[in-house]
Amino acid sequence: MKKNEKKPKEESSIFHLPSSILAPWLFPLSVKNDFVFNPSPRDFTVEEIPLYEFSGSGEHLIVQVRKKGLSTWELTDLLSNRLGIPRRQIGYAGLKDKHALTTQYLSLPASAEKELERFEHEGVKILELTRHENKLRVGHLKGNRFRLRFKKVLGVQKEKIDRVLDWIGKSGMPNYFGEQRFGTEGTNWLEGKTIVEGKLRIRERKMREFLISAYQSKLFNDWLSRRIGISRLLEEFGEREVEGIEELPPGTLRGTKGQEHFFKILAGDWMMHYPYGRLFVAEDLASEAAKLAAKDRCPTGLLPGRKVKRAQQSARIVEEAYDDERIAEQGSRRYAWVFPMEIGRRYVPEKAHYELSFTLPKGSYATVLVAMLKGGF
Repeated sequence: MKKNEKKPKEESSIFHLPSSILAPWLFPLSVKNDFVFNPSPRDFTVEEIPLYEFSGSGEHLIVQVRKKGLSTWELTDLLSNRLGIPRRQIGYAGLKDKHALTTQYLSLPASAEKELERFEHEGVKILELTRHENKLRVGHLKGNRFRLRFKKVLGVQKEKIDRVLDWIGKSGMPNYFGEQRFGTEGTNWLEGKTIVEGKLRIRERKMREFLISAYQSKLFNDWLSRRIGISRLLEEFGEREVEGIEELPPGTLRGTKGQEHFFKILAGDWMMHYPYGRLFVAEDLASEAAKLAAKDRCPTGLLPGRKVKRAQQSARIVEEAYDDERIAEQGSRRYAWVFPMEIGRRYVPEKAHYELSFTLPKGSYATVLVAMLKGGF
């Protein structure tokens, strides 16, 4: 197994991207499966799970909407134009896929309620209105509930899907950014990198930040693939042998081989309690690995930028190759691993359909789970 190569990715739908730009990010299992999944409102639904209960009073109108054929940004532009309010006054907790049937919450100034009563659009249905004291901000959601339908799933394909889902149910999955994060051409991250290098200037702040965040996401995915590659090698070889293959200093992988979970924790990894909690440095690797296997905590990866904690010791040796300290935007750390919950499945043999439902924490991509079932992006 070779080190992870760096190739592009972006924000449309993974299944509409040209195959030439799909990056070879690694997964834990070596599986190839040829079922059909075409994201559409009939076969792909997303329901946002709010972070908290809305109070029912306040100066912000909370609107639960169901949409299809529109991205969240297109929806906010539409509402801004129709209701006569600035787009910046419209709040949302997360971006939802244009190709799915999605349900999410928006916040509007309460003064827009009368205009909203007259609002009509074939791709948008207002489901519920309530009030709250605060505007919705990005990240103000607990997670998302997904329902997907796969087609042309015959006996062999079904058995492979079942096997991988069993593994995911027990061990979780990599928390990659989905291919749609990087745009229809898969080049947003390159534009972001060019901005960071000072070779491209974008005046609009939101667009500039979006492109740079795509570059941060690409670096994270490359790092995560490298760590998965190391973990896969450790299933077959000893620590010293893998250090040699990966050209790592002696001792970098000390204490990894015997860890209980597939994803091996390195000394100096920043861990975080799961599904939310504080950051802390991994010290007792065996203990942390057991708690990862128990779904109590997970290692995190770097989204490079300012004011962010960088890994230490052995973990930093690997992370450093995927850091760019020129990035002036806010950095953060992201779970490297997540655990899909409430996994439900139903096979319809007469139609060769496979229906799958599950929930993911905020910021995680259903398309990554699909890619793992297929055996790659």
